[in-house]
Amino acid sequence: MTKPVIKQISIGYLAERTGLAVSAIRFYEEKGLVKATRDAGGRRQFVMSDIRRLSFVLIAQQLGFSLEQIRAQLTHLPENKAPSVKDWEKMSRSFRKDIDARIEALTQLRSKLTGCIGCGCLSLKKCGLYNPSDRAGQFGSGPRYLLGDKPPADA
Repeated sequence: MTKPVIKQISIGYLAERTGLAVSAIRFYEEKGLVKATRDAGGRRQFVMSDIRRLSFVLIAQQLGFSLEQIRAQLTHLPENKAPSVKDWEKMSRSFRKDIDARIEALTQLRSKLTGCIGCGCLSLKKCGLYNPSDRAGQFGSGPRYLLGDKPPADA
């Protein structure tokens, strides 16, 4: 049984197809998001599926995911071949949970932004009702209620 031949592409072609600078591709390689092999002349060679991987990296970064989060997700994809629909679906389920949580947090932020956010500043008249005696401060510094702490039921 013969191994399938994997088409190798140059870093320049990968840059052209993804719209990334060659230096950015080298950076992503250094971070473990793509892996290059070297040809006889020492030049980096990538596989066609790296176009899709790097495109995913760009999209995920625009959604606010860190490179570490992206790298962790990419470990679920096969190396040196294009991922299947099932591969992408599996990976997207994890991201979907995170995106849904962000949407929920942003929705809460939007609804609380014009009122007291439990920051402990006590500068609004409403704070005396929503956060009397700076009860939010018991949870730590910063906007505690926006960070997920719940005000007491009697507030």
